[in-house]
Amino acid sequence: MNMLFWKNVISLILNYKTITMKKNLFLFLFCSVSLIFGQNNEKLVSQKSHFKFYSHTVAEDIEANNYKAVGTLNTDSGEVVFSVPMQSFEFEKAKMQQHYNSPKFLDTKQFPKSKLKGKITDLSSVNFSKNGTYEVMISGDLDIHGQTNKIEEKAIITVNEGEISLSSTFQLTLADYGVAFADGKPSTNIAKDIEVTVTAEY
Repeated sequence: MNMLFWKNVISLILNYKTITMKKNLFLFLFCSVSLIFGQNNEKLVSQKSHFKFYSHTVAEDIEANNYKAVGTLNTDSGEVVFSVPMQSFEFEKAKMQQHYNSPKFLDTKQFPKSKLKGKITDLSSVNFSKNGTYEVMISGDLDIHGQTNKIEEKAIITVNEGEISLSSTFQLTLADYGVAFADGKPSTNIAKDIEVTVTAEY
């Protein structure tokens, strides 16, 4: 009886150790995989963003601002993405805002968002863990008004005490996105090429 009792006790202890070791091994592997993938997929989400476009003609200057865009920056892959709600652009003149949203211009009801999906092509030049200002090139696809074009533009990435920001200014040809005016007031008051300024804080 005693011998059988101790055999059962020893068996239970061995089984317990085996189960415990398996659990510990599983937890170790799970944590290791999570840590590896967490480090290799560092996707930052914008906390603040500002999109501005500026049009200059002899007739007038037009400026619109948008603070509702959402962007992500993957510091591991270099992927840069922005989604911009087009109806959130604000103009100084209400009449201009009405024209901008209309089917004759950007038709924001049918095309409510524009999207940029690109990649930093020289990511190795950026040290996200060191304070500094880094000039980079971003190449990708820009979709506006239902039309998509390839773009390649300069951008500045700033790292300051762990805070990361991105900024870029470039020219945009409206006709490339199906927005053109052959005659009338828009043809003289709206520039064919507009200046776009982007800033984002992550």
